Amino acid sequence: MTTYSICLLPGDGIGPEITAEAVKVLGVIGKRHATEFTFAEALLGGIAIDETGSPLPEDTLVKAKAADAVLLAAIGGPKWDTTDPAKPRPEQGLLGIRKALELYANLRPVKLFPALLAASSLKPEYLEGVDMLIVRELTGGLYFGARDRETDVAGASSDGGPGMRAYDTMAYSEFEIERIARTAFEAARLRGCKVHSVDKANVLESSRLWREVVHRLHAVEFSDVELLDQLVDNTAMQLIRNPAQFDVVVTENMFGDILSDEASMLTGSLGMLASASLGDGTALYEPSHGSAPDIAGQGIANPLAMLLSVEMMLRYSFAMNDAADELAAAIEAVLADGWRTRDIADAETPAERIVGTVAMGGLVAERLVS
Repeated sequence: MTTYSICLLPGDGIGPEITAEAVKVLGVIGKRHATEFTFAEALLGGIAIDETGSPLPEDTLVKAKAADAVLLAAIGGPKWDTTDPAKPRPEQGLLGIRKALELYANLRPVKLFPALLAASSLKPEYLEGVDMLIVRELTGGLYFGARDRETDVAGASSDGGPGMRAYDTMAYSEFEIERIARTAFEAARLRGCKVHSVDKANVLESSRLWREVVHRLHAVEFSDVELLDQLVDNTAMQLIRNPAQFDVVVTENMFGDILSDEASMLTGSLGMLASASLGDGTALYEPSHGSAPDIAGQGIANPLAMLLSVEMMLRYSFAMNDAADELAAAIEAVLADGWRTRDIADAETPAERIVGTVAMGGLVAERLVS
């Protein structure tokens, strides 16, 4: 029997609830495919701050590096929100583990399930054919550049004291750009053979270097893939105006963070979007949504993005493509039968078809068994 070890990071808010459904479904998949999944649970985010004072304890890193894959649920919440740069924030744990595991590529598929067309904020005719992959650079740019505050000698604050100025640095090396572009081009070869490279080259010097490197790599290694340049503000508009034009979208860290969240609304809910973070270390998988502290503990969270993250884990880390196909088909079948959690239900959904977290996970598991 094949064995794979998974480091579980339930995190905050609804995280533990959707993690339980992932473990449930993996149990069924393991039995179907003569595979044993073992789990090592660890702390990350707000709960880690509460219990250890750090959003990323050393024990978590040890367990993550020792595992075959890392499955993260969600982190953060208003309890830990602060603008004090000296205080820890849950997001520091996520950025830190990505950096420590050398995960430089975040892959977010945006594909519409036919049964959920009505859940999108766009008209169905705008959604036909939407099937894109957003490839986001994860370890460079503004989120990792030098930042600080300093006295602003040119002005005073509103309370009469000395004013402050703050800065964040967006920096990219050719190496960082080339490796994320290569990831995108290779992914496009397995899909529609088209890449939109998104930047702000009309303003930012880092984007000008980005464009130069992407074009050079394209000419030398990937001339068979169609390459289009697009400014980030135009991309934000085109995602709403004509989303079906995109196959693979590659962009830097902050742009990718914003655009992937915008693209999530094409599906009608962040509760339907998975992601994979890949690189040179253990890969990390997580739903694209947050910790939803307003519904935590109520048993109504949508676990499907977490289960779709499990699907990506089966493909990318374990090469269990048949199992991944079965899980994707089970989720689609459950949706086609009309089952919904509250976030993806609409006015026409019968009340008896609106279920909670445990029931939705159970429905998917039952489909896998049948």
